[in-house]
Amino acid sequence: MSERVYYNPRMPLAVYRELAAHLQLLDGVSVRLLPQTCSRFDYELSQIEGIAVAVPPTLDRDAQARCEKILEHYGLQHGGWQC
Repeated sequence: MSERVYYNPRMPLAVYRELAAHLQLLDGVSVRLLPQTCSRFDYELSQIEGIAVAVPPTLDRDAQARCEKILEHYGLQHGGWQC
């Protein structure tokens, strides 16, 4: 299973949770929300460091395309991803 981490320092916790819920609707896709590691508190930073998305190699092409589309949508809505 390959795992990729996506970061957006300005994306709110609620949006990360919504994204995780959408991705977990795809069979076999698993996600982990990564806790914030910044030692200083900043209202401008997200409470979440990023999201780790694990996609099984057996995931069919349609589901892979949906996964990419979901990630693209959230990235576009919230200023892009840093990988």
